[in-house]
Amino acid sequence: MVCFCFLVDQRRKVWRSKPVAGSCSRCGRGASVADIRTSTRFCYVPFYWKSWKAVMCTFCGAILRSYR
Repeated sequence: MVCFCFLVDQRRKVWRSKPVAGSCSRCGRGASVADIRTSTRFCYVPFYWKSWKAVMCTFCGAILRSYR
């Protein structure tokens, strides 16, 4: 008997953030620099994660610039 499982998802979690000068180009609200960790899971088991910094909007959550 063969069973295939192809459930893959990716989650983003903000670890730290601090406000910066400037505003979001989409909604006009404030922006912040955030340390983000992305984890990719296969069948609910995380097998890859990456930490990176990004400038993101505090209101709409849009990523305005990323530093990988």
